[in-house]
Amino acid sequence: MTDAANLRQTLRDIEVFAGELPEFDPSTAPDTPFELFTEWLLNALSAGVKEPHAMTLATADASGEPTARVLILKDVSPEGWQFASDAGSPKGRDLAARPYAALTFYWASLGRQVRVRGPVVRAAPELCAADFLARSAGARAEALLGRQSQPLADLSVRDAQVEASLTRITSEPDLVAPGWTLYSVCPEAVEFWQGDKQRRHTRLIYLSSSDGWTKQTLWP
Repeated sequence: MTDAANLRQTLRDIEVFAGELPEFDPSTAPDTPFELFTEWLLNALSAGVKEPHAMTLATADASGEPTARVLILKDVSPEGWQFASDAGSPKGRDLAARPYAALTFYWASLGRQVRVRGPVVRAAPELCAADFLARSAGARAEALLGRQSQPLADLSVRDAQVEASLTRITSEPDLVAPGWTLYSVCPEAVEFWQGDKQRRHTRLIYLSSSDGWTKQTLWP
């Protein structure tokens, strides 16, 4: 077992970029970040990356205090990168106060990451409802409780209330949690990062403007 005194060295000894890494030539990148992201995501999926649609969402509250968590990408299109949550959750409250967010995808076995940042908008109520109803019964049952991140004294209380919520869903299959919201990060900037064993990383950033997208390579 590693003790605290040796932790620094243990961390330094962890191998990174262990496997064969893909090549990335920014000069061949498509005109929009949506096309390149889709290509990289599908490549990650075909390469066997587990949960390549998992992403870190970073938000800030009204006072500017940041927080981050991992959740699942719902869709990506020229309208933005989509995710969903209850509006009453910590992330929902953050976005109500400061409707701006950053996303990070990291596919370790490929040495690739993608960073997205921009304002966040809510989808129409009917789209939010459709997203909720597409979730599994268990996920809907938990979301209907509307208690994300609230203190929980006993796990048995959680289990009992989720079971009661499942029973409710059985009798009311079209029930939608009132606060369930589909959000889109409308990108101002999207950066693609390809790692290199010699640390000659390749970075390409797309920047949004009134004339469309511009591309710029960056130093590692």
